[in-house]
Amino acid sequence: MKVGSTRNNAVSSAGPSNPKPGWPGLGIASAEHVGEHDHLPSLYRDTSFVGMAVTQFLGAFNDNVFKQLILLLATPTVAQVKEGSATDLQSQAQFVFAASFLIFSGFAGFLSDRFSKRPIVILSKVAEIACMLFGAIGFYFYSYIGLSGMFVVLFLMGTQSAFFGPSKYGILPEMLRPSDLPRANGIFLMLTFLAIIFGMALAGGLRELLGNEMWIASLACVGIAVLGTATSFWVRPAPVAQPDLQYSWSCWMISRDTLALLRKDRELLGAIIVVAMFWLVGSMVLQTVNALGKSQLGLNELFTSILAASIGIGTAVGCILGGYLSHNRVNRNVVVGGAFGTVAMLALLALPGGEHRHLLGFYGSIPVLILMGVFSGMFIVPVQVALQSRPPREEKGRMIATMNQLSWIGVILGALIYSICLWGLQYTGGPRSHIFGAMALLMLPVALFYRPSDERLPEAGAEPPLV
Repeated sequence: MKVGSTRNNAVSSAGPSNPKPGWPGLGIASAEHVGEHDHLPSLYRDTSFVGMAVTQFLGAFNDNVFKQLILLLATPTVAQVKEGSATDLQSQAQFVFAASFLIFSGFAGFLSDRFSKRPIVILSKVAEIACMLFGAIGFYFYSYIGLSGMFVVLFLMGTQSAFFGPSKYGILPEMLRPSDLPRANGIFLMLTFLAIIFGMALAGGLRELLGNEMWIASLACVGIAVLGTATSFWVRPAPVAQPDLQYSWSCWMISRDTLALLRKDRELLGAIIVVAMFWLVGSMVLQTVNALGKSQLGLNELFTSILAASIGIGTAVGCILGGYLSHNRVNRNVVVGGAFGTVAMLALLALPGGEHRHLLGFYGSIPVLILMGVFSGMFIVPVQVALQSRPPREEKGRMIATMNQLSWIGVILGALIYSICLWGLQYTGGPRSHIFGAMALLMLPVALFYRPSDERLPEAGAEPPLV
């Protein structure tokens, strides 16, 4: 059976209160709601979108500088692997980061639907300033607190990001024309992955340059967090999605309304599962690239981070390409092409050979990692648009929160699978690069069976189609 192949046009009436008729197959879009966007400026002249995009870029940059520093500290060198004097602790770091999202994403989604998303965005950025200050203090006292102490800071940083997530993605369909969502998501995700590129590359360079004085880099991150807080004030106020939403313990997990919506809308269910699989594989890719560089090819932190940043370069291009090719629709062909391309690149990266038992080596891996990023960016943009556009207005924040929760379950599963792969390779004596082959097998069912509905998004001011 093909995941997400069944259309459910009843989704627009799903919601906890005040159901409104909507566009068939799209849970957003009554004509009344579309008309609310008529007065908005075009995407590239919209200072609110620019403010949100810059805010997201700066936050993602800080996250990736800090997280990559932790991952590099957790990755053993070739000599340590041969001596057996160190263990790869990247999976533990990923688990700590993901745990914060699992715990807090549901409640963050409740807040983003119960209150206006703009103040939540601003308060989340203020919390980022505090997290970066804790990071600077942690690195200053690293000789006393060690990696375990930095995991505490990593958990706090993940908590801040968990509260930021539902509002930063949920606010896009509230403040943009529906037909602008594919391009907006392409730009948004491109800037996110550019932040990943610069963050990871800078982390490796700072590690080489500063050595044990990493607190200096964290102080610079505090300044970036202050700047991101300032740009968050550019975001225009958004109406409260559901002011009468009542708190319940279920909001810490997946609400009953969200579960009912997912049962009714197979497209949403398929998309949310696929996004979780995307992040499962994505978490394994980063760990495997770091292990390939430091533990297999014998590279230093800077060149290892260059390998990781190559993925971000490609993904940034792929996100723009995915948004352009999708235009004002959820384009099935872009999703399928991106999925098969990702599988092919992962398989290439797994090929053995050469001095370090890796056929591509450092220089050969860079173009393949870039292409893998291009295909993965093309793949994820239309799926992300579907998750933003289909839920009714009063469910968007909680649906994004559910996506975050399942995505981070995927990250935790990815960390677990990575650990199992490491155990298997230590038992068999295989190289770290073979883990890329396991990832290709994980993505293959998505490429073969996931077929989202190919649907147009409504234009601002347009009338709903007759049914």
